[in-house]
Amino acid sequence: MSLLDNRTIRVSGGILLAVTVCALAGPWISPHDYLATDFDRQLMSPTMKGGQVFGTDDLGRDLFVRTMLGIRVTLLVAIVASAVSLVIGVAYGAIAGFVGGRVDAAMMRFVDTLYALPFIFFVILLMVVFERNFLLIFVAIGAVNWLDMARIVRGQTLSLREREFVDAARLTGVSTARILLHHIAPNLIGIVVVYVTLTIPQAILVESFLSFLGLGIQEPQTSLGALVDAGVKQMEVASWSLLIPAGLLALILLCFNFLGDGLRDFFDVRHTG
Repeated sequence: MSLLDNRTIRVSGGILLAVTVCALAGPWISPHDYLATDFDRQLMSPTMKGGQVFGTDDLGRDLFVRTMLGIRVTLLVAIVASAVSLVIGVAYGAIAGFVGGRVDAAMMRFVDTLYALPFIFFVILLMVVFERNFLLIFVAIGAVNWLDMARIVRGQTLSLREREFVDAARLTGVSTARILLHHIAPNLIGIVVVYVTLTIPQAILVESFLSFLGLGIQEPQTSLGALVDAGVKQMEVASWSLLIPAGLLALILLCFNFLGDGLRDFFDVRHTG
C-alpha cells in the first residue's frame, strides 16, 4: 500500500500542493506589485478587469498578490517553527525515554513545569520586549510546540528500548548515541511525521493569532493572520477582504489536519500489516 492509495492523503495533499504552487507563482504572474498603492481603487470588489480577482484593500493594493504572499509567509513560519519543535522535541524525548530513571523523571518534571506556564502570554511578552522580529516568531512558536512532541517521543522510546534489537545492540557494545540514531530514531519516523502534520496547524494558528493582535508579521510584509485582521476592520464595507484570507486559512488548516489523519491511518495499517 502506497501513500497515494489513501484518498484522504491524496486529496488533502493535492489541495495543499495547489495552494502552495499558486502562492509561489501567483505574485510573479500578476501584473500588480504587493506594495503598489492606488487611492483611486480603494476597496474595489473582486473583478477580472485589470487582473484584480481578489479586489483591493483600503490602500488600493492588490489583494490577490498580498494574499499569495501571506500564504507564503504563513506556511514558512509554520514549517520552520514545526522544524524547530521537531528537532528539540525528538532529541529531548528520545534521550529522556531511553536513559530513564532519575534523568527521565527530572527531564519530564521540567516539561511539566513549562506546561504550567501561560505560553501564549510568554510569546507575547517576547514579541513586545525584543520588538516584532521575524526570526523571533520562528523561535517563539517553536518553543511552544516542542513540549507535546517531547512527551510523545518519550512514550514511544520507553516502549522501543525494551525491544530485542535494542538489547542486542547493547550486548554488542553499541554506544547510547549510536543506538538512539540507528535503532530508536528510525522507528520513530511514523509517529513523528504524523505529529508534525498536526503541529503545523497549531503553529499557523499561533502565528495568525499574533498577527491578528498586531504582534506578528509587520508591514510591508503580510500573512493570512494579518490579512484577516485588516479584513475585520473593513468587513462592513468590503466583506471579501475578510472572507478570502479567512477561507484560505481555514482550508489550509483543514487540509493539514486531514493529511495528519490520513498519514496516521497509513502508518497504522502498515504497522498492523
